[in-house]
Amino acid sequence: MALPLLAGMAAWAQQPQAQDPITENLFAPDQVLANQKAIGLDDAQRNYVRAEVLKAQTRFTELQFQLQDAMESLVMLLKQNPVDETQVMAQLDKVLNAEREVKRTQIALMVRIKNKLTPEQQSRLRQLRGKPAE
Repeated sequence: MALPLLAGMAAWAQQPQAQDPITENLFAPDQVLANQKAIGLDDAQRNYVRAEVLKAQTRFTELQFQLQDAMESLVMLLKQNPVDETQVMAQLDKVLNAEREVKRTQIALMVRIKNKLTPEQQSRLRQLRGKPAE
């Protein structure tokens, strides 16, 4: 279950977006690992990235379950007739909080990965964006 979230995060991070400072300045874990030889990733860096991905996947799974539960509850509230707006808005806040945590986890992972890369490795990854992995 976490793999689709992680894959979605990777796709999001690699999409060419008009002047998106997040995309321009961070690197998805699969981009780093797919280009590890091209950027000269050492064993310690590789192990760190893999460990951080595993931690994030666990968190993504937890958040996915929370999000599914919150959405299910929201749908049930929306099916009522009449709809209780106060309850719907409170439940919507729970959905949005879960989504916010997913984004926070994604950004935190990419920040930690960037912080382990040298400026040269970061520069090389920027050059490799949009090209097939070497």
